[in-house]
Amino acid sequence: MSKAELVEKIAAQANLTKVDAERAVNAFINVVTSSLKGGDDVTLVGFGTFTTGDRAARQGRNPQTGKAITIPAKKVVKFKPGKALKDEVGG
Repeated sequence: MSKAELVEKIAAQANLTKVDAERAVNAFINVVTSSLKGGDDVTLVGFGTFTTGDRAARQGRNPQTGKAITIPAKKVVKFKPGKALKDEVGG
């Protein structure tokens, strides 16, 4: 599902205009992004938890040349689904 499709479905379900629904989706994305950048986790009970973690530097291989390269360490975003979401999707 694309962002436009998500906005359309939220607008229909919440009885909002598409403009208001897009504003709400953008606000949600901005709040989650800034919270994760600030080191805070975002927990939506029943849906899941967005967290950040550190990925250590590691050795890799350039697939074109076969030469060994070092992949630098970086911060990654993780999502752990909540029980309600897992139960709903998993049956």
